[in-house]
Order: sequence, then structure tokens, then C-alpha cells
Amino acid sequence: MSALRRSSGPRPSVTVAEETEIPPTVVPSAPAGPWAPAASSAPEWLVAETVWWGGRLRSGVALRVAPDGRVRPVPAELAPDGDGTRRFPGTLLPGLVDAHVHSALVDLGTVRAGGIAEVWDLGGVPEKVAALAGRSRKPDAGLPRIRYAGPFLTAPGGYPSDRPWAPAGSWREICSEADADTAVSAAWSAGASLIKVTAHAGGPMPAPATLAALVTSARAAGLPVVMHAEGAGTVAAAHTAGADMLAHTPWTERIDDELLRACAQRMTWISTLDIHGWGDPDPASGIAVDNLRRFLEYGGSVRYGTDLGNGPLPPGVNIREIRLLLSAGLTPDGVLTAMTETDSSTISWIPGGLDLADLPDSLATARVVGPGVHPRVL
Repeated sequence: MSALRRSSGPRPSVTVAEETEIPPTVVPSAPAGPWAPAASSAPEWLVAETVWWGGRLRSGVALRVAPDGRVRPVPAELAPDGDGTRRFPGTLLPGLVDAHVHSALVDLGTVRAGGIAEVWDLGGVPEKVAALAGRSRKPDAGLPRIRYAGPFLTAPGGYPSDRPWAPAGSWREICSEADADTAVSAAWSAGASLIKVTAHAGGPMPAPATLAALVTSARAAGLPVVMHAEGAGTVAAAHTAGADMLAHTPWTERIDDELLRACAQRMTWISTLDIHGWGDPDPASGIAVDNLRRFLEYGGSVRYGTDLGNGPLPPGVNIREIRLLLSAGLTPDGVLTAMTETDSSTISWIPGGLDLADLPDSLATARVVGPGVHPRVL
């Protein structure tokens, strides 16, 4: 499994730079990118006015897409003339990723049309999500690529088994440490690349030993654990168990500095800031933004994610989420790092060019590079 991209806190802004030597971006055993002909034996070349890659906005750069989906930024003068090279106005960048969606609750075709190239499904019926993920790999599917966690792993009667929006089969009850190992093995066998665990103080929660067993089993399988932590003490429980990520920036309580510092050393948070008020920030929004700001100041890492399917969130790029990330202290380049992966096998395009000074509105114009995208010749 490829390493997960983690965005750190505030960093200096960068300017457009001319490039002569650029390190490769490689996807081990990656399937062909959705822009490439499935049967092609030759690489495809994508040339744009600028490319945002590796944390910087660059000029004089092309993207070489190998038949197996590996993407390598190279000097633009290496791109040949002819049918194998597509030329774009504006900016190319790694595919934009929403790291928290629920595919059963949204129209993923609309999400892709709104500029999102890849999603992480963090809780759904395993067979249905796996089938959808298989479809998403086809070049003409019109879907974002999908990584998924399989079902929510929860205590008997725990969240979200009592929620009307959670379809039957989208959660699995864990009654013991032995159950934990079986559940993780089942998720891995179903193609999951993440494990989702819930700790909700408003109902039954897995015991500490069970949480630890889930993390231990997931780590043995090479699967990061994403934990839903909601309510007093749940962030501490997630940290103690060894969870890799939180599914949400904590919003029910102000996290104390000692715990924040500990979390920042080894944990990534998925942002989901806009769920608190959906454009009209409520008190929980203030708590979440404050927690995230301090987490980033301690060196913590954040991923852009929206919890799409939870209320009236815009499908596609959510400019409100981006503005909240900026308000929490991320630089524009930090936001882009939170929205992309170094091993991306998808590519996004900003037709008018990336404007770091007006990042939310600039990203609102993003499109996913695929067979239906026909740019004008530069």
C-alpha cells in the first residue's frame, strides 16, 4: 500500500520557479490513470503553463504519464510534439482528494464533475463500496477514484448503528479482541486500504483493550486506522489506542495542549470543518478551528476532507472548507498539500491558472483530467 500524504502546518509561501531537475513521483503497482488509454504501450505527456507539484508552483514542467499510471514531472522540453502530448492552458496538479465521504449518501459523478479526482469512503457496505471502487478505475466511469475503509467498526449498539442514515451492513459490531482481528481481516480481504473505528461518548464504545486490538490488527495488515472521536475523552482514547488519523477535527471540547502536542507527533486529522454550520459557523466550528490551529502549531498534519453526505455540503471542491483551513493557519501551499498526494495517479487542472492569492475561488474551477477533457492548444 502506498504511503499516505500528510500535510504539516504553516510554511512559507513559494513562487513560480523554473525547473531543470525534478524528482519522480511514483505509484508502486498503480493501475493506469483514468486519462490514459487502457491498451496504450506508450507514455502520455501533459504540458501546461504551470504545474503545482511537490509543494511548489513551477513553470517549464511537463507530466509524463506511463502506461501503468506512474506520473513523473520532467522538464517540459522533453515532451515530444505529436498526438502523444496534450497541451493545457492554466495549471496541472495532483488529483484533488476528499479524504472523508460516504458514497452511499452522495452522487459521486457530481463530485467528480465538481473537481474532486479521488475520495476516501470512510464507512459503507463493503460489497457495495468495493463494486463502486472497481467501476471508478475504468477510464470512462465518470467517477472519482475510491479508496475505502469498509464498515464502521463499533461496539454493540454503538454509533452509527442507531442512526437512520447508516444502511444495514455499513457497520460491524466488535465484541472482543478476537472479533477485532477477524473484522480487520475481513476488511482487508474486501479490498479496504483503511480501517474505520468509532468512539462516540453518546453511546456504547469499544473497550480500551478492544480499540488497541483493532489498531494492532490493522497495523499488522498495513492498514491505517481512522477513528471517529466524538465526545469527552474520545481523542485521548484514540491517541492511547494508537490510531493514525481522526476522521474529524475534534469539535465537542477544547483539547488541552499536552494532548494536542502528543497527537501532533504521530497523528493526522481530517479537517471536516464546514459540517459545523454549513457556511454559517456555529460554536462547534470555533472549537474545531481553534483545536486545528493549535494542532498545526505543534507540527500536526491535516488532510482536506468534508464528510460529504453529512448535510448540505457542496459536491466537489468545497471553498468553505478551504477558507476554514486557511483561517486555521495553513498557507495556500499547505492547503494544496492537504488536498493532494505525492503518489497521485490522478491529475487535476485549473483552466485559468492556479492563483495562490485567491485559492478557494481558483480551486472552485478545478476539473479532473480524463478522456472527456479537451484543452485548447497553447
